[in-house]
Amino acid sequence: MEKCPVFFLALDNRRNSENVYANNLMEKILAKDNLNQAYRQVVRNKGKQGIDGMTVDELLPYLKENGNQLRKDILEGKYKPKSVRRAEISKSDRGVRLLGILNSN
Repeated sequence: MEKCPVFFLALDNRRNSENVYANNLMEKILAKDNLNQAYRQVVRNKGKQGIDGMTVDELLPYLKENGNQLRKDILEGKYKPKSVRRAEISKSDRGVRLLGILNSN
């Protein structure tokens, strides 16, 4: 077996610890309590439909049916969201609002 320079071993260990941190962070983000809290906040704020056209009223039944599989797919890296095209809308105060538009592909 070839000897690896210490630098590469340290770099590999760093990548492993970053992956562990990222995985733990994603698990915390996708924890049911956290997602439930986020959902309640969206309902409280009278959130509008997303770029996929799903309204807040449609979201809860969808999540009850598909939430566990969706969480699993995200954690396993299998979830591939549809691409979103960015559009800019000029505002009256000379600002710009970014708008995401779901691509049909």
